[in-house]
Amino acid sequence: MARLAALWKKEFLAISRDRHGLAALFIMPAVFILIMSLALANAFSGQQDATLGYAVLDLDGTALSKELDGSLGPLEMLEKRPPPANEEQAREQVLSGKIAFVAIIPEGFAKQIGTKQTPALRFLVDPAIPGMLRNGFCQYVEAKTIRVWLGHVLERLGQSAMLPGIRAVADQVGTPEVSVEAVGHAATAGALPSAVQQNVPAWLIFSMFFVVIPISAVFIGERQRGTLQRLRSQRVPFWLILAGKCLPYVLINQAQAIVMVAVGKWMVPLCGGDALVLPEGTAALTALWLVSLAVSIAAVGLALLIARIAHSIEQATIVGGVGNILMGALGGIMVPRFVMPATMQPWTRLSPMDWALEGFHQIMLRQGRIGDILFPVGALVCFGFATLALAVFLERRAHPT
Repeated sequence: MARLAALWKKEFLAISRDRHGLAALFIMPAVFILIMSLALANAFSGQQDATLGYAVLDLDGTALSKELDGSLGPLEMLEKRPPPANEEQAREQVLSGKIAFVAIIPEGFAKQIGTKQTPALRFLVDPAIPGMLRNGFCQYVEAKTIRVWLGHVLERLGQSAMLPGIRAVADQVGTPEVSVEAVGHAATAGALPSAVQQNVPAWLIFSMFFVVIPISAVFIGERQRGTLQRLRSQRVPFWLILAGKCLPYVLINQAQAIVMVAVGKWMVPLCGGDALVLPEGTAALTALWLVSLAVSIAAVGLALLIARIAHSIEQATIVGGVGNILMGALGGIMVPRFVMPATMQPWTRLSPMDWALEGFHQIMLRQGRIGDILFPVGALVCFGFATLALAVFLERRAHPT
């Protein structure tokens, strides 16, 4: 028992000296629980904040269309916004992310009463919004349309209590003709994105940031074997050592991106899913590559900073892995931003994964071009170089000479 007690004491002493490991085991999971609990607070309480907006564009301007517009009110997660001036402005608002949907009541909507035609509706939607929410909104507007339409048909027939009138109503009222258009920058926009189109960018970003594990293994292994000390003795500056590590791992990240895209484009269809659709044209593909490259720079820079701070491979793996999960939870990878409470949504901008997701969405969902991804790409590159600069600063402070 004395020997066992001594071994216990040794282990507790060893554990107490590993402050970073203890912090990773206790602090990071606590922060993760805090973030996920706040992000999903409304989803489980049944009370959703109106964090997205929609508008109604009435091109008919009749009493019937105004009645339909007035019957539409706020929904879960959807707040009714002032109507746009015209369809062009409606497209701009959806494209910029100011509103998620625009329901368009077409000209001649009221004239169809008493005819064999069914009411027609058009929807402009943000392709970054999941299909379940999009379908729910469209069905809500369709149901309101049928209700208003039915009331006016019955009023015009004047026989709502008579069997012939009811049969006439059955002939007159049908399901509205609906067209749904995903708004994008290019003229080829319009098709609604599939699930794979939305999932591949998110999980590609998440996986690319896990480059921290191989980088840490190599970096800390070199430190333990004395390789970094020998390079330092030969007056090789630390920033040059980091620069020597950047290019290989950026290339590995790019190969990782190619594999993930290939899985979405060819393997998912073989398993019965929809194929990933890549943007067309040299400019769009170049913009897509720039976003991928910027994500690599940010991921490698952060990984090298963690490798510099960590004292062991295990510690770097825990800190890097849990850190990536935290960034994914906060950055909209695990929980979409619109699901989060309105007070929490601005905090998603603190995660580089949020910037990366915005860049990929601009290209793969909204058919954007290089000019549309300047901010997310610039932010990711600045983040990558800032983390590298911090790693160099910490090294110089630890080894001034």
